[in-house]
Amino acid sequence: MNYKRSSALFTSAKKVIPGGVNSPVRAFSAVGGEPVFIKEARGAYLFDEDGNKYIDYINSWGPLILGHAYQPVVDAVIEKAKKGTSFGTPTEIETAIAELAVSMVPNIEKIRFVNSGTEACMSAVRLARGFTSKEKIIKFAGCYHGHSDSFLIQAGSGAVTFGTPNSPGVTKGTAKDTLLARFNDLESVEELLKANQDEVACIILEPIAGNMGCIPPKKGFLEGLRELCNQYNALLIFDEVMTGFRQAKGGVQELKNIKADIVCFGKVVGGGLPVGAFAGRSEIMDHLAPDGPVYQAGTLSGNPLAMAAGLAMLTQLNKNGEIYDSIASKTEFLHMGIEKVLNENKVPHTINRIGSMISVHFSKEPVVDFESAARANNDTFKKFFHGMLDNGVYIAPSAFETWFITDALSYEDLNETVAAVDRVAKKLK
Repeated sequence: MNYKRSSALFTSAKKVIPGGVNSPVRAFSAVGGEPVFIKEARGAYLFDEDGNKYIDYINSWGPLILGHAYQPVVDAVIEKAKKGTSFGTPTEIETAIAELAVSMVPNIEKIRFVNSGTEACMSAVRLARGFTSKEKIIKFAGCYHGHSDSFLIQAGSGAVTFGTPNSPGVTKGTAKDTLLARFNDLESVEELLKANQDEVACIILEPIAGNMGCIPPKKGFLEGLRELCNQYNALLIFDEVMTGFRQAKGGVQELKNIKADIVCFGKVVGGGLPVGAFAGRSEIMDHLAPDGPVYQAGTLSGNPLAMAAGLAMLTQLNKNGEIYDSIASKTEFLHMGIEKVLNENKVPHTINRIGSMISVHFSKEPVVDFESAARANNDTFKKFFHGMLDNGVYIAPSAFETWFITDALSYEDLNETVAAVDRVAKKLK
């Protein structure tokens, strides 16, 4: 494919935007080469500035369950924009989408809308600390909850040591309150709780990890976390920015029948526009200002355009539950097809899948946490990524990201994707 115009645009962008991008993964640093600049998108397809067409498996990192430029969402945004784009005042539509979200998701009674998944997770942790009067949190290596200081922490020298900052600008003082556990490893969590008795406010995790590739929870893992939180009087926070309204109407809480204390949303809840939210029981949420002492605010929170897009999206998902079966079936079909051609071409791999999330790890061993994901062959992934791109298939430009399936994908698209994998795999041997 020709990427001449994208290359020129990237050169121009780097002169005025740090790294030429407004979010680091877009720069293709993890896979090499230069990023593709997208001009427009429709349904299951992206079209770049050079006129190339791609089958899209990023889908704006998850929210576009029904495809790009989905007409009910587009219409809702256009009609709302005609009446003004932002007021900084309460609007009726905020209550409408809140009522719908609360009705769809188990175990939540109130919801606060914000502007991003990062803001939702940051606010949820602050609320947990305010509610419990404790300061430390437990997160998991490989789970990403946005770029708030508390989350940019890497492992210390042992299971019970404090984490250390993994980004300049994050203070050691912040890092000392973040404890790092291993995903799918209850023992590592209990060890931290025992070593920090009565100090842990919450455990936060992606209940289905999507930021080290797709990694589902092992049987009993989420149930065990719930029991540990009960035992040590900590709150359980599910970061469902990726999984909320995607894995099921009620997200992973519904899918796995696990009760979280606070749930964070993003992506789908805004129908593709910038939005986030966090929700929980009234007794917890009522600690937020103006009712309670935990402060959180935002001029653009509940922005009418984002609320209109989100309401249109959730309305469609709520009235058509068959969508979840449809995208899960398409994901399974893709899984089986990719598995077949990689096996035929003798390419070592592991494929993880749950619902409409899937990832290909170039590893012979099961991938169950960040360490096992990191042991996969990243050089093979780089070749795979660029091969797929040149064959008109756009996957995430990182081995540590899940693929997202949209219902706009046809089985013809899926077969084309499998055929592309076959062509690329023949060159990986």
